[in-house]
Amino acid sequence: MHAMVLEAIGRPLVPKDLPDPVPGPTDVAVRIAACGVCRTDLHVVDGELPHPALPLVPGHEIVGRIEALGSEVRGLEIGMRVGIPWLGRTCRTCPYCLSERENLCDRPLFTGYTRNGGYATQTVADARYVFPLGEEEADAALAPLLCAGLIGWRSLVAAGDGRRLGIYGFGAAAHIVAQVALWQGREIYAFTRPGDTAAQDFALRLGASWAGNSDAATPAPLDAAIIFAPVGALVPLALASVRKGGRVVCAGIHMSDIPSFAYRLLWEERSLVSVANLTRRDGIDFFAVARQAGVRTETAAYPLAAANEALGDLRAGNLQGAAVLVPPNN
Repeated sequence: MHAMVLEAIGRPLVPKDLPDPVPGPTDVAVRIAACGVCRTDLHVVDGELPHPALPLVPGHEIVGRIEALGSEVRGLEIGMRVGIPWLGRTCRTCPYCLSERENLCDRPLFTGYTRNGGYATQTVADARYVFPLGEEEADAALAPLLCAGLIGWRSLVAAGDGRRLGIYGFGAAAHIVAQVALWQGREIYAFTRPGDTAAQDFALRLGASWAGNSDAATPAPLDAAIIFAPVGALVPLALASVRKGGRVVCAGIHMSDIPSFAYRLLWEERSLVSVANLTRRDGIDFFAVARQAGVRTETAAYPLAAANEALGDLRAGNLQGAAVLVPPNN
C-alpha cells in the first residue's frame, strides 16, 4: 500500500510504500476511498499530543470498502462501505467501558494516533468500532462526519437544549453541528478569529443569526457555547457571553492554557465542561440525526500525495469546511 507517514514530530509527512495490512481475527481490511483532514491530525503531527506511535500513518476520518474480514468478524461483508473513526479500540473491561463510557477507556487505541490511520490507500480497523455507512452520499462528503461531525454532536448534546447557541471557531466541526442545531430550531451565533470575514460569511450563509469576532459582545445572552478553536483565551470570553445557568463546552482534544479569570464569570451556576473522544453510541445516534437533518458537508479535495499541503492550509486557516484526502486508487 502507499501511505503518507509521520516519521518525526514537527516534520513533513513522507510518502512510503508499505506492506499491505493484514486483518487480525476481529479486524477488517479496508480499501480507503477518502480520509478527512482533522485539526486533531495537526495536534498529532505538531507534537501537541504526546507519544504518538511513530512511525505513524495519521488520519481518522476514514471512508472505504471492506476488502477482507478477520475470522471472528460477524455482521459485515466484503464490499461494504464503512467509516473508521478516532476511537479505534477499547479494553471493554475497565470501569469506564463497563459503565457505557468507553470514550474514557483506560486502555484505548486511537486511529491515526496510537494505531495507523487513513492517510493511505489501505488500512485495518477493529470491526467492532467501524460504522456501516450505506450507499448514500459521496465518499468525500461523508469523511468529515467521522470526527468533526461526531465530536460536534457529542458537544451539542453536552451543551443542553438551550435555544441560543454560540460557536467559537467556525471550521469543519462547526459547519456540521450548526446544520444540526438549526434543524433542531436553535439560533446560531458564530465567533471567529478577529477579521476573518470569510468564516463569518460562511456561517451566515449556513443560517447563523449573527457572526462576528471572538472578542465581540454577543447581541443577546447565550444559553450555551461550544468552543472548537484550540484557544484557551476563549473560555472566559464564552463564559461572559452565556446567561445565568448557561454552559460552555470545550470540544477540542487540545487547547492552549486557559488564563485566570474572575470568579464572577463562573458564578450564577454557569458551568464549564469538556468532551473527550466518542462512543459507538454517539455514532449510531449522530448518523441517524445527520440523515434526518439533511447535513451537507463542504469539502476541499486533495490528492493523498498533497497531505502536507492540506495540513498546511488547515494550520493557516485557509479552509472553509473540511479538507479531504483522496487516494490515487479512486
